[in-house]
Amino acid sequence: MRSRYKFLTSLVLLLLLQGGYALTRASVLFNVDVSPEVASQPVSGRLLIFMTQSPKSLDVVQPSLMELESVWVTAKEVRNFAPGKPILIDADQLAFPAPFSTAKTGEYQVMALLDLDHSFAYSEMGAGDLTSAVIKVQNLSAPISLNLTKRVEDPHPIADTDSIKLVTFQSPVLSAFWGRPITMRAGVLLPPGYATSKVRYPTVYKIHGFGGSARGAWQSGPALLKKMAAGTQPEMIYVYLDGSCPLGHHEFADSANNGPWGKALTNEFIPYLERKFRMDAVPRGRFLTGHSSGGWSTLWLQVNYPDFFGGTWSTSPDPVDFRSFSSIDLSKLPAANFYRDQSGKPRNIFRYHGQDVFSWDQYARFEKVVGPYGGQVASFEAVFSPKGEDGRPMEIFDRQTGEIDPFVQKAWERYDIRRILVSNWKTLGPKLQGKLHLVVGSADNFHLEEAVYLLRDTLKDLKSDATFEVAEGRDHMDLYQGDLADRIAQDMYKVARPANKSKK
Repeated sequence: MRSRYKFLTSLVLLLLLQGGYALTRASVLFNVDVSPEVASQPVSGRLLIFMTQSPKSLDVVQPSLMELESVWVTAKEVRNFAPGKPILIDADQLAFPAPFSTAKTGEYQVMALLDLDHSFAYSEMGAGDLTSAVIKVQNLSAPISLNLTKRVEDPHPIADTDSIKLVTFQSPVLSAFWGRPITMRAGVLLPPGYATSKVRYPTVYKIHGFGGSARGAWQSGPALLKKMAAGTQPEMIYVYLDGSCPLGHHEFADSANNGPWGKALTNEFIPYLERKFRMDAVPRGRFLTGHSSGGWSTLWLQVNYPDFFGGTWSTSPDPVDFRSFSSIDLSKLPAANFYRDQSGKPRNIFRYHGQDVFSWDQYARFEKVVGPYGGQVASFEAVFSPKGEDGRPMEIFDRQTGEIDPFVQKAWERYDIRRILVSNWKTLGPKLQGKLHLVVGSADNFHLEEAVYLLRDTLKDLKSDATFEVAEGRDHMDLYQGDLADRIAQDMYKVARPANKSKK
């Protein structure tokens, strides 16, 4: 009996080893130090370690949405981290996609990152963060030493040019909310003829998606200036608003957690900009456009400030009808489960070319590791949720089970754009005539077309003249391939200058 047991045990061990799986390996440990060359004084932040079995030799290791589980991540909050005082990280205590000790045997590439401003969950690795070199490791059983020796440089430093200006404004209403100075930022792009003319220009307020900032003015602005100079786009002022904040993307909505961003924008920042630059400064000359979170933001602003803006062209917006919050129905009680549908099947949140890439469950577990705030799910909660007793945004669902909190679900109703339109259509309908324009791809990676379809049907029933364009086969990433941006600009200019048939 005993010899048979030994034989079976040996056979199981052999099969496991052939499969490349770890056996009863102890926790994988990382010993991380910081070089005095990049830290002349103690530093604090979120220390992340990335590990991958990619066959390519990498200069940088970090996660990708396309292959979320191909990079292992562990993290730890550190304070007063000083050279010569290494920090030990147990990669089994907090890890994605699983404890590191369960990783298959083989060669790995490993890198450490110190996220100094806790922005990785929002915008990934950024200027000022500290990193180690990428090292190759074959033995995960012994402690692995990493040394932070590099400081990430800013690839696109913000600097004023003749046509693109950084504008900052200290908001009284936001500062009062936070009890400290809060600054709003925007990149303002002036058309080619601005410097040599005295005319006023229609103004486009452009809002980036999740992970973006006002840097878009410097990244995409030069190409836009060339189009204006060539006459393929009408000359207008573009204001690249900054929707980023410590809790993620504030979406320019007044919220219990982020503060009154919509009020600050319409009552303070835009009037300030209109005093500073030659803008039309009338509703017919103020336009909104944005993609993804910026798409939701612009639709939200147009609906909530219908007399202030002259129209929105919102593309691939975050859920505009909570009957499909990326396929989850948040309109019914008892509430659904964020992680699994009624049949128990995992709910997909990201797909690519018709293939499911990762689920809500996977993404929530990933986000928990890379940062407790600032990630996409936490960002939604910062905008839509009440403030909890601990002072933080209340979670819409339990991170372990996916169970939805009905109290928080009810509170989210005030940010359901479809519900607002239906409840207030008698007043809003006339004010929004000709002002609502939505574009989405039929194969949106985050299932955002579902909510757009529902809103389209609702507005059709309300006899709205809102326009909806569905780009067949396009997704969240390739929607703007072609002439979409040019067509949006021409449509805006026709509203601002109805009697002017020329492009300038």
